[in-house]
Amino acid sequence: MPYRVYMEKWVLKILKEERQKRGVPLEVKTLNNNYYLYRSTTRWDAENKKIRKLSEYIGRITKHGVIEKRERNVVRSVYHYGNAQFLFLMAQDIIEHLKRYFPGCWQELLACALIKVLQPTPLKRMKSVWETLHLSQDLDASLSPKVLSGILRDVGANYAAQKSFFDELTKNSRTLIFDLSSVFSYSQNIRLAEIGHNTRQLFVPQISFLLFFSFTKKLPVRLKPLPGSVRDIKALKAVLDELEAKNCVLVIDRGLASYKFAEDLNKKFRFIMPLRRDFSIVDYDMQMKKMFLYRKRGIKWDVKKVGKFFLYLFEDVKLRADEESTFIGLVNEGRKNRGAFKIASKQFGKIALLSNICESGEEIYLMYKDRESIEIAFDALKNELENDKIYLSDDDAIRGYFFIAFLSLYLYYKVLNKLKETNLSQKISVKDLLFELSKIYEVHIDNKKKFSEIPKKVEQLIKSLGVDIFPK
Repeated sequence: MPYRVYMEKWVLKILKEERQKRGVPLEVKTLNNNYYLYRSTTRWDAENKKIRKLSEYIGRITKHGVIEKRERNVVRSVYHYGNAQFLFLMAQDIIEHLKRYFPGCWQELLACALIKVLQPTPLKRMKSVWETLHLSQDLDASLSPKVLSGILRDVGANYAAQKSFFDELTKNSRTLIFDLSSVFSYSQNIRLAEIGHNTRQLFVPQISFLLFFSFTKKLPVRLKPLPGSVRDIKALKAVLDELEAKNCVLVIDRGLASYKFAEDLNKKFRFIMPLRRDFSIVDYDMQMKKMFLYRKRGIKWDVKKVGKFFLYLFEDVKLRADEESTFIGLVNEGRKNRGAFKIASKQFGKIALLSNICESGEEIYLMYKDRESIEIAFDALKNELENDKIYLSDDDAIRGYFFIAFLSLYLYYKVLNKLKETNLSQKISVKDLLFELSKIYEVHIDNKKKFSEIPKKVEQLIKSLGVDIFPK
């Protein structure tokens, strides 16, 4: 700010009066024809070995005197409100169960689950993210890495509490069981990590998980770690006998499919097994005259008996057209020949499922497709394992970690179900909804709370959801 060579008499008069009143060195600076009063001091710059001048702003000079700078209202904190509050309301049905079975750490468990739904976050950054949410002012959750590491082990070791919690969720529901893709673990302290043959044909230390999903509630209701490979029928039977899962349906990973495995499963379980397209028992000449709609996509289907089992064949009409177009493009590029088209075209858009269950094709297809959506939601949680492996050095920590992962998956599906109930699921995803709601802030000023201005789009979303996220 440049000095002004000439100052009007009234400015000089005020400057003189202010110097006498304040008893400190003062100077006047000018900008855009306005005068500003500064305290002028100096200090020794040891690095550059010279005196430096410092100026401290006091206020603007007018003919009526000095208008001193206003002390700004200090905004103590600005917190994300909308997204966290919405998730908190979605969590009400499990909060009471958490309080009952995990009274000493329910707030930490809830906080971690909320954060994982909002954004994939490694444990070491949980505390930082939590402090940006308004709930951090209401819940007494301690999320330092050291505290969380202890909580993981305590929760993982308390199998009785986990089982009781899951039992509450499993009540009155027809249950599907999904074997989730193996989660690799190289810690020698983790006994759950046994050598298993995974879907990528690798023998590596791994942990398999069974996810129990309520077909009626459309919610995950239990997560169970399974030592070694899902192909271990004895281990599967032991788990399901323990949980009294008599009326459950096991949905198998495509990579584990074999007729021998189906025969082993048939002794104890009801199952659905997706088959690879080159599986020899698949009859692509089946006449598919039955049909239904799945998410506005036409699905044709038929079923035939194959030995002890039922072979369901489905054709996704849109997928068939897409695959046919792709193959024709490859023929035009010279990467495929026309003779191969006739053979390959029989498989376009086809999905084959082997099962020991006699149901309508639509019912079987829905149970199978639910597995896909579960895996997509769970993938993000598994991918965080690499970042958190320092905290997962033993079995108890692994069990505790995936209990939190389960809670976040449960909340994800609560939100998804809400979108479906309000006919919004085709318009906005869970991720995008939470992003829009994050635009609502709770602002703390002078020990008072107020909300930021709500964007019109967000206001319409809240109205459509029918959930009042604001306090009465």
